[in-house]
Amino acid sequence: MKKIIITIDGWSSCGKSTLAKAMAKALNYVYVDSGAMYRAITLYFLRNHVDWTDKKEVNKAMKDISLEFVFNEKSQQSEIYLNGENVEYVIRDLVVAEKVSEVATIKEVREAAVAIQKEIGKGRGIVMDGRDIGTVVFPDAELKIFMTADNAVRVERRFKELYEKNPNVTIEEIKANLEMRDYIDSHREISPLKKADDALVLDNTNITEKEQFHKAMKWAKERKGVVV
Repeated sequence: MKKIIITIDGWSSCGKSTLAKAMAKALNYVYVDSGAMYRAITLYFLRNHVDWTDKKEVNKAMKDISLEFVFNEKSQQSEIYLNGENVEYVIRDLVVAEKVSEVATIKEVREAAVAIQKEIGKGRGIVMDGRDIGTVVFPDAELKIFMTADNAVRVERRFKELYEKNPNVTIEEIKANLEMRDYIDSHREISPLKKADDALVLDNTNITEKEQFHKAMKWAKERKGVVV
């Protein structure tokens, strides 16, 4: 059967990656976390004190950055490597989260990341989540999902996720961070976060992970070439 491309876009902390991973596993597709690319680039900039407001510094830094996804047999998922280092868990830190939306607005950064994403998708059979996957990276994807949820629910989810790693984090910090990221993501000049005209909206405010998975898989089943 012909494999398809599934894109999952939406706001921060809506569970995009959770759904994308589950769908990829069920369909035996490749899962690609596009946000991890921007987080890894942000991590490199922070570590190397790159001034991302300086175009020359950004262009120089991008030439020194190598990104790849490597499948981890133990976790059964793809993890991102930055210049040969597994940074899958380091990039989830709040310090990176506070800066990633700024870095993701940079033209040179987005062009480099999108080029990698398009290359990965050439063979199809992928599930990719992010902000502009259905609108910019794969506008012809067979299935586009746009995820959303109530703001208070998103804040609570993000708080629980980060509290396990850092008990000192406050819910006020999380709320401020999400609001900032939402604004930057939706107002940036290049590839702003928005729903593709043909995307199906999945609001998971009041449904379980299992329920959203079955709903999304039903949509996938309706697409040509997908057997569930």
